[in-house]
Amino acid sequence: MSFKNSAIRQLAGETAIYGMSTILARVLNFLLVPMYTRVLTDQAAYGVVAEFMAYIAVLQVVLVMGLETGCFRYASLAGQKNDHAGAGTVFSTSLATVTMVAGIFFAAVVLWRKPIAGALGYGNNPQAIFYVAGILLLDSITAILFARLRYEHKAFRFAIFKTIKICCELGFNLLFFLWAPRFLSANPGSLLGHFIPAVPDYNYVLFAIFLSCIVALLLFLPDLLKRSSFAFDCKLWPKLMIYSLPLMIAGLPGILNDFSDRLLFRFLIPDDVSWRAQMGIYQAGIKLAVLINLFIQMFRYAAEPFFFGQSADKKAPGTYARVLDYFTAFSMLVYLGILLYMDLFGLILGENYREGIVVVPIMALAYVILGIYFNISIWFKLSGKTGYAVLITSAGLVITLLVNVLFMPRFGYMAAAWGHLASYLVMTLICALMGRKHYPVPYNWLRNGFYIITGVGLYFFSLLFSWMELFPKLVINTAIILLYLAIWAGVEGFYRKLHRLWQRR
Repeated sequence: MSFKNSAIRQLAGETAIYGMSTILARVLNFLLVPMYTRVLTDQAAYGVVAEFMAYIAVLQVVLVMGLETGCFRYASLAGQKNDHAGAGTVFSTSLATVTMVAGIFFAAVVLWRKPIAGALGYGNNPQAIFYVAGILLLDSITAILFARLRYEHKAFRFAIFKTIKICCELGFNLLFFLWAPRFLSANPGSLLGHFIPAVPDYNYVLFAIFLSCIVALLLFLPDLLKRSSFAFDCKLWPKLMIYSLPLMIAGLPGILNDFSDRLLFRFLIPDDVSWRAQMGIYQAGIKLAVLINLFIQMFRYAAEPFFFGQSADKKAPGTYARVLDYFTAFSMLVYLGILLYMDLFGLILGENYREGIVVVPIMALAYVILGIYFNISIWFKLSGKTGYAVLITSAGLVITLLVNVLFMPRFGYMAAAWGHLASYLVMTLICALMGRKHYPVPYNWLRNGFYIITGVGLYFFSLLFSWMELFPKLVINTAIILLYLAIWAGVEGFYRKLHRLWQRR
């Protein structure tokens, strides 16, 4: 199947548009890492940021309740019948549901913020709990609104809104970290002092995110003011929840796979070591593997509605298989790009955090495997057998917990990185085996495995030159990347096609 296939070209185009905002968001977020790891010289302070972000990630999955994917499912069914009003009702019903549930959660957390802060060891700072609750409320509401933009293929509007949000977050961070300490020291009674302290800490990060979430919601205000925005269909709601809740339950082990290690640091790191400092170093190291996760995220925004849209086509399984080929090959290119230029990327981190670089090769490969899992997991979404997702992600969570519980007390954050890789690999294997039975797709596993083995092999080959000076080493590593591109072109038959074109001349 040629890459000129219009469906795949549409996917590639939307991936590029979504990627513009996602890349900008992650790049701007990435640019904050040097500031965080230099201003927050206490590694424990950055560890607290990582802890709160883990709470936000896990709880948002619960509050959204799988309704993002549920919206795509039922809106697509309505769209196939040209029932555009029905598709709109799917999103308005979901929005009303999420707003109510997240609103109740927000009110409860704000009411009991002091006991919650005390239980977590932050009794003198309950306002951080308020920021976390506010972020969860606003992000849950806008998650449905952004999902609707994806369904309607309004990729540019999606990209603009996302870009504004992340630029606001960047701006607030710069304002707080670079200007606020001096201002608050000179004006101790100012209004700003009621929200953040004069000495930079994790409150600066949380408050900046909270304000950017308010901006994001305001961008959707014209849509929210429409009378139909919260229209509720009582007949649709049970079907929507029956389909979506298993995805939420399945997503919970999945997100715990990503963030449970941050939650376990508190309990598994020995008492003679600061668990918050360990988590801060680990979080900084993970940031250097962000480009792989970045590509997966921007691909996912476009791929999910694309996969659903292609489901009625008889050639869809073949299309899905080719998508995975391109995805794996490109992911390994990014993998090599990160690792072979690590001498440059490592300078981004403050000196107190650079020891965390050792987790990057493991985490980068783990993210590649995670991306493959996302591609092949489409079978249970398309077939409606979302309950199987619970079994798959639960198996991955068990592996994560086992690796961390057994090895984190001795090996610290290195165990957390290996736990990710082992978990994603097990999930991918189980998903592939189950998918062959319930929704067969002719994936070329030999080709995809070759791309992975080639990429990892070339990385280990590059280690033979790790003793060299920076410039000659970078020249050799660039040549290694070009070698990978040449191999990729050969596998995809590029040289054969080029030869045919030459003969036609």
